[in-house]
Amino acid sequence: MNVLLVEDDHKTGAFIVRGFTERGHLVRWEKDGPAGAAEARTGRYDVLIIDRMLPGQSGFAIVETLRSEGVGSPILILTALSSVEERVQGLEIGADDYLGKPFAFSELLARVRALHRRGAEAGATEPGHIAVGDLVVDLRNRRVVRAGRRLDLTPQEFRLLEFLVRRVGQTVTRTMLLEGLWGYDFDTRTNIIDAHVSRLRAKIDRGFDAPLLHTLRGVGYVIDAPG
Repeated sequence: MNVLLVEDDHKTGAFIVRGFTERGHLVRWEKDGPAGAAEARTGRYDVLIIDRMLPGQSGFAIVETLRSEGVGSPILILTALSSVEERVQGLEIGADDYLGKPFAFSELLARVRALHRRGAEAGATEPGHIAVGDLVVDLRNRRVVRAGRRLDLTPQEFRLLEFLVRRVGQTVTRTMLLEGLWGYDFDTRTNIIDAHVSRLRAKIDRGFDAPLLHTLRGVGYVIDAPG
């Protein structure tokens, strides 16, 4: 793997670099936000590991900027602030995983390998575009158009839509969404799914002739073209 690490703490950075290097991986280490963001834009890295608190630009700001620019590299956030609210915020702006400090290197390595594996599998089978009726989702450029109208989605709304359109016509349960987008340790009774589905539905269905995103009460959700 070719990994980009953006971490300002010397002890933590050296620990991570040594761990990956000893296992035969390449690591580029940047120590501030602007330098890390610039390097991430090159697209040379399989996985990005970004600290939450950085000089010059926060980790969250980097993630949000990269996702808005269409950079799709898998991102893992490192932070000493590991509350549920912090994790939700990080995932909502486009991070793929979240690991609190302190951590065991074995867990970091396993998470990074999983992100790399998912990214490689997606790249091998990536169709580029998925159409559901008059809705077209551009997976590479992270753009969404319906009936010729460009829709402005947040990074997390796009991730939710992508999860659904990859399973067009299939029932997607709340548990599937929680595990696939927010992680296994969220309370299944949380209303985070309902809130995001509601906001996504307002953007992709409101003002159009026929709804695409449907709720199966007590079961889950399905996205499909009319008829």
